[in-house]
Amino acid sequence: MHMTTTYAALLRGINVGGAKKVPMAVLRTLLEGLGHGDVRTYLQSGQAVFSCDHGDEDGLAGEITRAIEKQFGFSVDVIVRDHAYLKAIAEACPFPAADLEAKQLHVTYFSVPVDPDRFAGIDQAAHLPEEFRLGDRALYLYAPDGLGRSKLAEQLSKPRVNKGLIATTRNWNTVVKLVEMTQG
Repeated sequence: MHMTTTYAALLRGINVGGAKKVPMAVLRTLLEGLGHGDVRTYLQSGQAVFSCDHGDEDGLAGEITRAIEKQFGFSVDVIVRDHAYLKAIAEACPFPAADLEAKQLHVTYFSVPVDPDRFAGIDQAAHLPEEFRLGDRALYLYAPDGLGRSKLAEQLSKPRVNKGLIATTRNWNTVVKLVEMTQG
């Protein structure tokens, strides 16, 4: 008997500005078609929660990526993480999440562990009061004026920083909601 685990799939760059349209109802059907149970989606920006008793995070992410490509004809980067990881990331937040507005705090999830050297070219002091901290396959960004205006976010999303990995960012409300939704 396999243990069933609840996962969140984070899809990168869908349903923004008319490109890569993935309706959530179709995504749910697609995940159910892969044999996953208890499939739910959150918002239009590409979060799905599902339960599964086989595979690992990278294998599941690859499977979902291939299914989306087959269904829609374009490739979408996917990161899959389980409840324990999502909860640990929320709990390890180095910024006072309870005192901040959700739009001021973001987590970028990475597909693999990242070496701090990747960020050596970014002058943290020059961007204050904006700040970032690294976590386990994640980066926490405090942007008091929100992501859209953040100069630091712009630096962090440069291709040289993210080369060779999948990176996808969520605001704090979504971070917390995914912890709740993946709870067994």
